[in-house]
Amino acid sequence: MKRSLIAALFLAGCAHPSPRPDNNRANQTSDAAFAALSEGYIRGHLEWRPQAGTGLGLHQYDGRLTDYSKASIQKELDRLKDFDQQMSKIRLNSLSSSAAYDYRILQSAIKMEIFNFEDMAVYTKNPMTYAGAIDVNIYVKRNFAPLQERVKSLIAIERQAPAVIAAAKNNLEPTLAKPLVETAIEVANGSADFLSKELVEALRELRDQALQEDFQKVNAEAIAALRGFAEYLKTEKLPRAHAQYALGRDKYQRMLQVGEWINSSPEQILELGLRELKREQEIFTAAARKIDSRKAAIDVFKDIQKDHPTEESLIPDTKKTLESIRQFLVDHRIVTLPSAVRAQVKETPQFLRATSFASMDTPGPFETQATEAYYYVTPVEKDWPDKQKEEWLTAFNYYTTDIVSVHEAYPGHYTQDRCLNASGATRLEKIFSSYAFNEGWAHYAEQMMVDEGFGAIATDPSRASKYRLAQSDEALLRLCRLCVSVKTHCQNMSVDEATKFFRENCYYEEKPARQEAIRGVFDPGYLYYTLGKLQILKLRRDFKEQEGSAYSLQQFHDELLRHGMPSIRLLREVMLKDKRKWNEIF
Repeated sequence: MKRSLIAALFLAGCAHPSPRPDNNRANQTSDAAFAALSEGYIRGHLEWRPQAGTGLGLHQYDGRLTDYSKASIQKELDRLKDFDQQMSKIRLNSLSSSAAYDYRILQSAIKMEIFNFEDMAVYTKNPMTYAGAIDVNIYVKRNFAPLQERVKSLIAIERQAPAVIAAAKNNLEPTLAKPLVETAIEVANGSADFLSKELVEALRELRDQALQEDFQKVNAEAIAALRGFAEYLKTEKLPRAHAQYALGRDKYQRMLQVGEWINSSPEQILELGLRELKREQEIFTAAARKIDSRKAAIDVFKDIQKDHPTEESLIPDTKKTLESIRQFLVDHRIVTLPSAVRAQVKETPQFLRATSFASMDTPGPFETQATEAYYYVTPVEKDWPDKQKEEWLTAFNYYTTDIVSVHEAYPGHYTQDRCLNASGATRLEKIFSSYAFNEGWAHYAEQMMVDEGFGAIATDPSRASKYRLAQSDEALLRLCRLCVSVKTHCQNMSVDEATKFFRENCYYEEKPARQEAIRGVFDPGYLYYTLGKLQILKLRRDFKEQEGSAYSLQQFHDELLRHGMPSIRLLREVMLKDKRKWNEIF
């Protein structure tokens, strides 16, 4: 074959669908009007959220921070409502198929922003919005400009810390929900700790003395502002805090509809979640019995956690297994990889180790300089006592680590992002993504890979069960999140009750169970890990039925990943010919 043909076939798996031929002048006019409207919206969206622009790789936004003043927030809400009204005047059937697809992505993004402003009330009821606003990680994590330039941007952001805290005090309601106040105190103090320790350490190599002095001065002021905010919350807000944090059924239903086009009721979703939770617990127990039928399932899981790398082999072993996971995708024709560029396995940078176990650091879709992708793994520290080292390495047991690698890298988020960039997706499709599709795909990948035989070897029959146990453990956590999300926001489940639910149903200890329960208060969308996975499984069944003998798993995954990252409802409409199936989500 000629090289050009080989390249075309190699990239075909993630190519963007071509718009249908359309010579209708009215359609062309409507498409042009919508394109202008969407570009206008994107400009305003990133102007008000410049940190998001930097994260996307658009560096004209470097060194800028959102204006959190009350007037600015109101102006942005007015802008959102104005664009929502303009969108409502566009007739969907006047657009070409590709423009209509983008229209609904943008429509959902706008409505979800309005939901966050009004229903979630993130600027008036959630102090975490301000506690975590001084985020400068990207300027030390990614080498997209000379260090001096990145430090100047970092200083410009830190300089605004006092104004952010002043705005917080002016915007927040007199009484707030206790879990949000307590978490915001932790976030503010954690941010101050990062600025005072890890950030200072990360910038020790800065040799520009004047710039270093400027940084030290502004950094100290930012730290003081954050410490002051934590103290303000502790003394002024915490004593008067209340326990009314539930969205309520109507708002929760609206979240599902505007964010993911889901019309199923919260009650239907909870019923589904409880049924799946029971089924997954049975899978967990069955896998444990195949390993050791004499012990309780959770004890079997704790036993397999003892099978882990050494302090010296953690990074080399992770690198080796990551490559083997990638090769499994190729050998078993799981998905067409759009690039031979690997995610590089590295030790987590020192300044990030306090808050990171393992993470994927992928460049934004518009990044042109710092284009490397890193899979960070946090090693043990040399000065830790042996017991602490052992506990840390237990979490990196071979089975769980591989499942996490599947989720984060192959074929999870890293592969998903690579396919997005290779697809020729529109600017709009690269900026706005679906929570359910983004996390649902990565969570789906965990189960799919084990289903396809990943980890199984003929010489060790129990090995497949160990991978199934590790994968099922991750699934149990996400199923508990779904149930707790609905119960918290629609049935007034308390944090204490949610903590108990996690302990009893995914076997978590008290501290991590409570952390998960509290997350459900401010992130009701964490039900989408499971919901997205179940939607993809349903779509796969329907797509397989449609394609018949032409179906293959690789064909399904390639098609799924070549349309951006929209809600799965929109993917159903693109991938299924039978329009009667569009609403059959589960």
